[in-house]
Amino acid sequence: ETAGSVGYYLAGAEFDSVTASISQAGDERGLTFSTDGTKFYVMDANTPISVYQYSLSTAWDLSTSSYSNNSFNISSQETQPTGIAFKSDGTKMYITGYTGFDVNEYTLSTAWDVSTASYNQVFSVSSQLIQTADIVFKLDGTEMYVSGYNASIEKRIYQYTLSTAWDVSTASYSSKTTTLLEFDGIHFKSDGTELFVVGNFTDTVYKYTLSTAWDISTATSSGTSFSVSSQDTVPKGLAFKDNGTKMYVMGRSGTDVNQYSTALNTAELDLSTGS
Repeated sequence: ETAGSVGYYLAGAEFDSVTASISQAGDERGLTFSTDGTKFYVMDANTPISVYQYSLSTAWDLSTSSYSNNSFNISSQETQPTGIAFKSDGTKMYITGYTGFDVNEYTLSTAWDVSTASYNQVFSVSSQLIQTADIVFKLDGTEMYVSGYNASIEKRIYQYTLSTAWDVSTASYSSKTTTLLEFDGIHFKSDGTELFVVGNFTDTVYKYTLSTAWDISTATSSGTSFSVSSQDTVPKGLAFKDNGTKMYVMGRSGTDVNQYSTALNTAELDLSTGS
């Protein structure tokens, strides 16, 4: 993670032997971080069906995490939540789930504080998906990606274009989609050229490459994968540090979030390639 390291190096991922307890949630679903890495969020499908917020005294370091005592009940909109995302400035939150086959949008009066959230509006994805899993956005909020099962019981991710950034009422299906090996947790590299997915069918993180950044129809499997089964056999959430040098997997079997190193030292790379 020092100068001269390259992130998103899934092939060399290593478990840091660092975890964060999320014991507030009994049926954990979804994982996302604030953009500065000082907060992370998970959802609970048990009553009370809520989003729970955790603080990190050292950004991106799960060993410094603690429950912030901030939560928000989402049961009026979703009783089986699966995916969670935030606007890049923390003033909006988005949640997918099994109940409505839709994306629920919330406004936060205090950025990144889920206790200040209020329900805003909803966007249906039922024409594409019969079960939703996770949700992510392009960094500028003009593209939205939702994973899950389609009517043919295929694991897929669908892309939607928002004519007004971050406003789901302006979303429309872009007719762009691709089949995935897993779909419970999805995460894009910050430049949109790589996609990572994890799920409990194989307990594995898979890497895809996009020949056109942020165009999901151009995604193909890279052949690179990493098993997380030694830490969790029911992974349901995936996130990366902003520079890709750390990976985080949330699972239901351990009631925790696991931290991995995904950095490649460029000096080692130069030695191995002779360049």
